[in-house]
Amino acid sequence: MDIIRFIAAIITSIIFIYLGVYSLYLFIFSVSGKIFRVKTPPAATKLAKFVVYICSYKEDEIILNSAANAVTIDYPKDMFHICVIADSLKPETVEKLKEMPIQVLEVVFESSTKSKALHKAIENTADGFDAAVVFDIDNIAAPDFLHQINNYLQAGNKVVQGHRMAKNTNTSIAVLDAISEEVNNHIFRKSQRVFNLSAAIIGSGMALEYNVFKEIMLQIDAVGGFDKEMGLLLTHSKIGVAYAENAVIYDEKVSNPEVFKKQRRRWLSAQFSLLKKYGSTGFTELFKHGNFDYCNEIYQLAILPRVLMLGLMPFMLLISILTPGIGPGWQLWLAATGCCYAGILIAIPVSFLNDKFWGAIIRVPLIFFTMVLLLFKLKGANKKFIHTPHIQNAE
Repeated sequence: MDIIRFIAAIITSIIFIYLGVYSLYLFIFSVSGKIFRVKTPPAATKLAKFVVYICSYKEDEIILNSAANAVTIDYPKDMFHICVIADSLKPETVEKLKEMPIQVLEVVFESSTKSKALHKAIENTADGFDAAVVFDIDNIAAPDFLHQINNYLQAGNKVVQGHRMAKNTNTSIAVLDAISEEVNNHIFRKSQRVFNLSAAIIGSGMALEYNVFKEIMLQIDAVGGFDKEMGLLLTHSKIGVAYAENAVIYDEKVSNPEVFKKQRRRWLSAQFSLLKKYGSTGFTELFKHGNFDYCNEIYQLAILPRVLMLGLMPFMLLISILTPGIGPGWQLWLAATGCCYAGILIAIPVSFLNDKFWGAIIRVPLIFFTMVLLLFKLKGANKKFIHTPHIQNAE
């Protein structure tokens, strides 16, 4: 019996270290992002020349709307060029796109991925661009988006992540997805810059100096999670990622539970696949080259989705109360749980605290169990591209 208690104590202690450190991480970064301000660059007097890549896979109506919007961005027309990568679009859609003042690059792949689409786009991009911007098919940029990004580039930043925001909150799932996006923006982008760490790249609404984009992108062949791999390659090369909070780009949030499951399964699979590929290099880079930024990027791959933390922390607190004397005491679990919940709550913008928020909160337990089940269904999810459909006119 003593041996069993000893083993149980070891296991719960290991779990506490993993979950407790993560909870403290969330709390420290969340609070720091509220207390400290990150200096924003002044308005630039020089303009960069952009190529804007819009990755489109099916979704014909969506791309027509997004491309038309991109053309209207408030930036000198001779200083930005739009390239729509048309994958599996209808012929009539392609013809309508070609009527717009944009480049339409038709591609055909046996197995489509965003990485392949961007590789092909690079091959078909003329010389002379200072920076590349990547949009998803459903992204709608604020009119001053490129000006805001340009300010950061002219201030010396090689890579800039824009502020992706929800453009729809039409269902409780969409509300929770929108909240999750803003929590990520606060903890893993804005607050990272407080400590001079790289903001997490999302995969859309980002800009890179063109030479950097080309060099890094051509090293990536990920089926899913190309943005996470890009962040790893950038920080490994000691290239930091800035966060332009005022460079707003609107993104469609998942409204359908089935689409939510497909999307999260793809994300989880990509995360664990990249952790397996790069995880062992984190401490080597830290102790051999002093690359804490890269080590931090690796750590973010190793942490669980926050919705799982919302369920696991009170569960482990309950276990500690029911099994006194085995592993860390309930007081430590209570403190860790408090840090976890406080860190997440502090990061939620006040604008979300409305009737829709409280209506969405009751869905969290269901999403928690959905995510737990997805952990056992990741096999093969990163071998083939999983398409998550979008909707038109979400609001």
